[in-house]
Amino acid sequence: MQLEHIDLSKLKISACNMRYRDPPPDISDILPSIRARGILEPLVIRPENGRYGVVAGRRRYFSAKAVKEEVGEIAPIPCAIMEDGDDAAAIEASLLENTARRDPDPMREYETFVRLIKEGRTVDNIAATFGMTGTQVKQRLALGNLITGIREAYRAEEIDDETVRHLTLASPSQQRKWLRLFSDPDQYAPCGFQLKQWLFGGQQIATRNALFKLSDYTGQTIEDLFGEDSYFADADLFWALQNRAIAAKRDALLKSGWTEVEILEVGQRFAQYEHVKVPKKKGGKVFIAVNHDGEVTIHDGWLTPKEAKKLAKAEERETESSAKSPCANPRSAMTKALENYLDLHRHALVRLALLGNPNVAFRLVVAHMAASSGNWSVKPDPQTTRSDAIRQSIENSPAQAGFAAEQQAVYALLGWTDDGDETFIRRETAELFETLLTLSDADVMRVAAFFMARSLGAGSASVEAAGAHLKVDAREHWQPDDTFFDLIRDRATLNAMLAQVAGEAVARSNVAEKAKLQKQIIRDCLTGSNGRAKVENWLPGWLCFPMRSFGDAPQGDAESQDVPIAA
Repeated sequence: MQLEHIDLSKLKISACNMRYRDPPPDISDILPSIRARGILEPLVIRPENGRYGVVAGRRRYFSAKAVKEEVGEIAPIPCAIMEDGDDAAAIEASLLENTARRDPDPMREYETFVRLIKEGRTVDNIAATFGMTGTQVKQRLALGNLITGIREAYRAEEIDDETVRHLTLASPSQQRKWLRLFSDPDQYAPCGFQLKQWLFGGQQIATRNALFKLSDYTGQTIEDLFGEDSYFADADLFWALQNRAIAAKRDALLKSGWTEVEILEVGQRFAQYEHVKVPKKKGGKVFIAVNHDGEVTIHDGWLTPKEAKKLAKAEERETESSAKSPCANPRSAMTKALENYLDLHRHALVRLALLGNPNVAFRLVVAHMAASSGNWSVKPDPQTTRSDAIRQSIENSPAQAGFAAEQQAVYALLGWTDDGDETFIRRETAELFETLLTLSDADVMRVAAFFMARSLGAGSASVEAAGAHLKVDAREHWQPDDTFFDLIRDRATLNAMLAQVAGEAVARSNVAEKAKLQKQIIRDCLTGSNGRAKVENWLPGWLCFPMRSFGDAPQGDAESQDVPIAA
């Protein structure tokens, strides 16, 4: 900034000043000092349309005007001139100046923060500038969820902070209903904790919130005394129909070209200020928010800042190279831990299958020798696990137990003890060769199959090739355990799995339910518990050979189902 003395006639209040629209302020406390000594602290101004707008120092500006009206003239005002065009910096300067003088009310902070967001500031930027936490800034921005009448009542201190916090969670229709109660002296409007109970304690679901045809609802509806609205008496039936309609809406959006549609859990709000607007053609997503009262809101064309940045980098790479590697389906998201679990179970299954097919194992041995770069050495795969849960799952696997039993049998053929690995290192190749000469061809093939299977690399292409050739059926040695379900994080994948096991109708009826409940329904179907028909021999496509993924197409497309339910 540069300091200059500017004539009062060239100054005005800037539109970036947070008190731009307020009436003239009370200047009685500083006017005597300015009459006697003039303005000592510079005003913060910036060029605006041929004049200078006062960003900070509004009361000093009005004091100078008052002195000029009294005496007829006043000396040029000391000013610090900002650079032209930076609206966000001007807004920040105004708010900081007012904060130093006295705390602005929350609604004024909200209005100022919204202007800063529009000027490109982030939540973290605002928090750092004003010495607040990111949560505090978000709490102020959440006031944008309030309708105008409630905002004005809160500004006038007619509504307490706790009540306002709960009202930010209410839908606009709920807010309007509450405001009618609040404005009527003969009615009771719940406040504080009672308001939270009023909002979420019961399921008072209006028929206007239904996405489905009301003729499909076979239960009873209840009308209010004035007949202005009606409500569903059977909340469970409503949610079954509503969830199916939400699932159909999701499928229609995917069919129309949206790359991903995320259905939020019931009650989870979509925070627009935490997302970036991205059109369909650029990879934007659709978020479907479902309120506790059944109200559904579609937010189309949004991404988180992290997703948008990742997408921009991917587009840059595509323009730099014509050779594009295939991308994983985003609706089949797989964590590193789940990938580790599947790799090790597929590895265990193929190793066991190789033991029963020495001729295939021997050919794999030849392939290892022929394709190896350098001297070939046999080392057991370490079967590295990413967690204790995965380690215990592998140790308890029937395929792992079958392989361990074969190890003992092969060690007995070779005259080894349980420390066979160390004995093998100490023995000479010629000595081992002499032992092998005493064995039958069948036993030698058995030994070859074992060492080939033991050295097979987990997660390697050899596992996939051998498993596909041997037509390995994981159902013979694997059952879904708790670790398998705990490792599934992606809701779209989980919903596709639910459709496989329980059917499309059940999946659609629970599309917005929490992942925990969806997993429980899958377990019930596999065990025949809680009134569910038992599904026999189910196998996820991840453990098929070759592997098949979930969610490659909308669930309504029968031809795209990953793994059919086995009879």
